Amino acid sequence: MSRALMIQGTGSNVGKSMLVAGLCRAARARGLSVAPFKPQNMSNNAAVTADGGEIGRAQALQALAAGLAPVTDMNPVLLKPETDTGAQVVVQGRRVGRVRARDYAAMKPGLMAPVTESFARLRAAHDIVLVEGAGSPAEVNLRAGDIANMGFARAAGVPVVLAGDIDRGGVIAQVVGTREVMEPGDREMVAGFVVNRFRGDPALFDDGYRMIEARTGWRGYGVCPWFAEAWRLPAEDALDVAAPVRAEGLHVVCLRLSRIANFDDLDPLAQEPGVRLTMLGPGQALPGDADVVIVPGSKSTRGDLAFLRAQGWDVDIAAHVRRGGHVLGICGGFQMLGRSVADPDGVEGVPGEDAGLGLLQIDTVMTGDKRLTEVAAAHVASGQAFRGYEIHMGRSAGADMARPYARVEGLPEGATSADGRIAGSYLHGMFRDDAFRAAWLAGFGAASATRYDAGVEAVLDALAAHLEAHLDVGGLLAAAR
Repeated sequence: MSRALMIQGTGSNVGKSMLVAGLCRAARARGLSVAPFKPQNMSNNAAVTADGGEIGRAQALQALAAGLAPVTDMNPVLLKPETDTGAQVVVQGRRVGRVRARDYAAMKPGLMAPVTESFARLRAAHDIVLVEGAGSPAEVNLRAGDIANMGFARAAGVPVVLAGDIDRGGVIAQVVGTREVMEPGDREMVAGFVVNRFRGDPALFDDGYRMIEARTGWRGYGVCPWFAEAWRLPAEDALDVAAPVRAEGLHVVCLRLSRIANFDDLDPLAQEPGVRLTMLGPGQALPGDADVVIVPGSKSTRGDLAFLRAQGWDVDIAAHVRRGGHVLGICGGFQMLGRSVADPDGVEGVPGEDAGLGLLQIDTVMTGDKRLTEVAAAHVASGQAFRGYEIHMGRSAGADMARPYARVEGLPEGATSADGRIAGSYLHGMFRDDAFRAAWLAGFGAASATRYDAGVEAVLDALAAHLEAHLDVGGLLAAAR
């Protein structure tokens, strides 16, 4: 019979996603058919699935680690924040509407059925399912109706291993404190704990490790040292997009919008030794030596257009263009480059219309239908073929679309300005394609020196070996039931 194990955390961003990815690759190396699962995720970094839906990017990476194509069952509930108080709700890969944070609690109990349905299908198809929690079970104020942590674990009968992050400090209190606030029935689901992200000699934590075991009565499955190559894997949070500090190279500046989406578009560029990538944060001025400015995807185009202006980036971009610089808009960023963005039906929020940056002669109207598809395309400027995906709402039209950025099945896609320095496209994932990335960089006089997908595979192998060396992986897999 198929087994399952759930990795929960003492808090957000303690490394749950990496642990599950590494365990998926390790289980696969042991000859097991393994699948990842996350009942509920909150992220604007999504992946298009083989069955035509969308899931969190972290689950797509875990699927890759497991040797599988991503499917919607791997992340049946995805929340995509549009404002500080509201989010788009995606259930089994399909958008079902928008909900305010205060109203989501009432919606959650009805989502347990699709969550358990998706989980059951994965269990029926694989030897083991490795489940990732969300946030922390210590958030006991959210326990009623929970589908993300202990609520799911108890409903599905899945044992839990709790991960604590020693790098942020206080890991003894993290693990022991989590146990103390949990109700007795939830505590009984916990098979043990791991300590993650240790820097230095793990033996220095032997006393602390034994103290956690004594205080909780839970089994320890090991202390996992910091995995230095994690930055080479697609980031789940925009703040985690990392690039080596370089003094030279093609200077690509990406605006870190407040609702930035699918920002792993930038990961392949970050790893190119001939590229200097800057993720420009709020309050920072656009560097005068920028060669290319990328306006990335956004979960709230009009909201982020206002955010962009509040930072003064509209003025900075205009000056950049006057100096002869280039601009690329991707998805929501493409929409922002146009003359106007209209949302008459309030698809993304309050109905209305805003002026765009006016760099492309296009206009966009938001519509309720969402386009989710993988595509084979050809870049018009270089002629280079590549693969990418679309995940957006809204339709754009205008004179500059007569000069498309790409062609998809022979049809024009995106837009380019008359002088060729401003371009926009709805296509995500283009930079993952090694040949396209090389052609795009060559257009700016830069060379490509990386094989991105091969590099990700190598890092996943290294991550699995790292866990095998420092954790009791056999014991963890045996804890699954």
